This record gives sequence, structure tokens and C-alpha cells, in this order.
Amino acid sequence: MIAVRGYEGRRVGVLGLGRSGLATARALAAAGATPVCWDDGAAARDAAAAEGFAVEDLTREKPWADTPALIVSPGVPHLHPAPHPAILAACAAGATLDNDVGLFFRALGMTDAAVRVVAVTGSNGKSTTTALIAHLLRSAGRPVQMGGNIGRGVLDLDPPADGETIVLELSSYQIDLARALAPDVAVFLNLSPDHLDRHGGMGGYFAAKRRLFDLGAAARFVIGVDEPYGRFLAATLRDDPETGAPVTEIAASAKLKGQRAAVFMNKAFLTEWRGGAQAAALDLRAAPALIGAHNHQNACAAYAAARALGLGPKAIEAGLATFPGLAHRLQRLGEKDGVLFVNDSKATNADAAEKALTAFERVRWIAGGRPKEGGIEPLRPHFGRVAKAYLIGEAAAAFAATLGATPHALCGDLATAFAQAAAEAEPGEAVLLSPACASFDQFESFERRGEAFAALVAAHIGERP
Repeated sequence: MIAVRGYEGRRVGVLGLGRSGLATARALAAAGATPVCWDDGAAARDAAAAEGFAVEDLTREKPWADTPALIVSPGVPHLHPAPHPAILAACAAGATLDNDVGLFFRALGMTDAAVRVVAVTGSNGKSTTTALIAHLLRSAGRPVQMGGNIGRGVLDLDPPADGETIVLELSSYQIDLARALAPDVAVFLNLSPDHLDRHGGMGGYFAAKRRLFDLGAAARFVIGVDEPYGRFLAATLRDDPETGAPVTEIAASAKLKGQRAAVFMNKAFLTEWRGGAQAAALDLRAAPALIGAHNHQNACAAYAAARALGLGPKAIEAGLATFPGLAHRLQRLGEKDGVLFVNDSKATNADAAEKALTAFERVRWIAGGRPKEGGIEPLRPHFGRVAKAYLIGEAAAAFAATLGATPHALCGDLATAFAQAAAEAEPGEAVLLSPACASFDQFESFERRGEAFAALVAAHIGERP
């Protein structure tokens, strides 16, 4: 745990008592503050009280008489679609707002340890990229911790040690409210429609992501330029029009030859380009966990970040080859009778599911859940790869309408969909769970959904013929 100093002897409100909220309360208490906790759920309030924390209704005026700050958990809306009543009360009382990420950077600024931080954001690929950067550092013998939106919460990490690198995945929710953002390397992968109700549209969504690059003045920026938002961001951050420093541009779909620092794909080769010449070329066919154009972008970003941290191409190449991949993201669970089973439960929107559909020639596609704006309409160009879709959850009827003549079945739940897909799949096809939806209609998280799918696959593969 990282203790957060600066609030000693004072009350600090903590709104939202999930993983990050309770970690925040502990980190504040460890440094002598008095956390005052609130959550809309009684079970979460009871859990905080069981740990000895004060629980008060922060939606009311009274607690704010002597509470100068409110630390807000990522899942709590502060502007759109409507502010949480506790945030309105805090603002009316003149309290400051922050979150655990802001407290993390504040605490880091008070330590004497020489620590470097890499922060990764984007709509898709940030978990894989974060895990890959940490793997590259670890495989090269560097001390590293990983957290944020993946693994451990930022304040639940161990106190940083000299020479350590902390690699963080940061969502727009985590960036949006942080009062301090100061990574050494900031990575932007891509931007596609997601969380638009929370940010009031694409402009607000991009503005939230952009704070990571505007507020902290990182020493190095790694920017994906396959899409307009990234190209615009890169152009606003360049220092030198000839070298592009401190920006390294990355791309999976374009060759970025020129004077600017770049990492891009040239067929199967990850290519580093500096000063108008090729500096390195790595064959990604030696990295089986990094198949597909989306993983090529992730690999380019991780390579650029690792180079910014001082790793050489050979060390990075060795790390790429041993990367095991990420659970729930194009995770190959096994084969039976020539049919491959793939868990892509982390694909919670259409853009993420597109990456999975384009990675295989012929799929039995399990999709659905709680839908995101736009549904699966953007995936229409890839319906030809779908042998049949097996639809579940709240989105099933809408997805069926979009699929039209593409073969599909309304299955209701995951177990039914899997049973039908596994029974009908033919050799050379993949049974793919890539929902293009949130999980919350039937599962508490995409992890639980993926674990349920993995259990179904294990039982199926283990059956005797």
C-alpha cells in the first residue's frame, strides 16, 4: 500500500467503496487522515464499517462542514449523465475533488525514490499493452509493478523502490478527475466510441484522455496515429518539426518513414525508424501471442515505451517472444476436432470485437450482453467471416436485426450459446466469445464472463469422444 500524506489530522471524503475506494481509504488512514466513506450500496458501506472506517451520508450538507476534499472512485459519474448527489454537495461546500490516481502521483512526488511511471490509455488494447510493457521490463531484469485499471489499484501497489518502473493502465474515468498526472512515458493507442454517456460525447471522451498528455508534461509520448484523434494529438505534442521529439508515433496500418521517430509494421516486421533510417526490425511471427493488426499496434506501442525506458532491441525481441498474452483478450483456450476455442470476453464494444473477427477466417461468434451505443453496425463489413452468430443477453434482439441474413440464433445465455456453437462448429473454424457488449446484464464483470466461457470450454475439450 502507498500511504497518501498531506491530509494528516483531517477528514477526507471517499465516494464509492469498491476496489479503488477501499484502497484509497486505507492509504489515507495509513498517513494519519480520517477517511469518511460513502457508497450507494449498503453492502459496500458495511464492508467499510467492518474495517473501522467512518461511514457518513456524503449526499447531505452536514458532513462537509469540516471535510475539505472528496476522493471519487472511477465508476461514480461527476458530470454526465448526471452528477452524483455527493459530488454536488462537495462542490457546494467548496471541497476539492480528486481520485486515487491523482493521490498516487501526489504521493509519488513526496518520495525520495527514483521511480519511473508509464501510463497507457486508449479505447482498445491498453490492458494488453500495459501487460506487455511490464513483461518486457521484467524479462530484461528490471524491477516493475503493474496496476491501475489492470491488476492492483494504484494505491494498493507496494511503496516504490529506487530504480523501479510502475506501469499503469488508465481509463478515461481514472484520468478525467485526477488533479495530478505526471508519468514519465505517456502512451495513447486509439480512440473509438465508448463511455459516451459518461463523457457527454466523443469530444468529452477525447478531452478526458488528452488530460494525460496535457497535464503531466511527460518526458516521452508514444502516440498511435492509425486514426485521426491520434494524428491530431501527435501534432499538438511535437517539439521539433524535424525530429518529432519527444513524440514517437506508432502505427499498424501505415509505414511512417520520414524524419520523425516512429515504430510501425512493415508486413510481419515491427520496424523502428529514427532520423530518416531504419534502426531495428523485429519479426513478430516469433511472438505467437501477438497475432492480428490490433496486437501489432500494441506491440509497437510497448516497443516504443520500452525503448524510451532504455531497453535495447534485442532485449525487447526476447521479451516479445515469451509474452503469454492476456486473459480474456483473444485468449486461445484449446482445440478439439479441429475447432479452436477463443475467449475474447474483454471485447466490450464493437471496435474491440472487430479485432477478434478479423483475426480468424471463419468463426462461430458468441455475442451480446448489455449493448453499447451503435451496437454491432460497424462490424457489418466482417459478417462474411461469421459462419453463425449465437446471441445472448439484452442485446440479442437488436443484434439479430443488424445481422439480418447472416445465420444467427437467439440463445439467451452463455451456456446455451456455447452448447449450440460447439455442436455446430466444423474443423478449421473458431468458436469465439467476443461479445461487443458490457457484461453487467448476466455477469458482474467481463472477467467472470470469460471465466464462465473457459469453464465451458474445459468441460467440452475434456469430454471423451
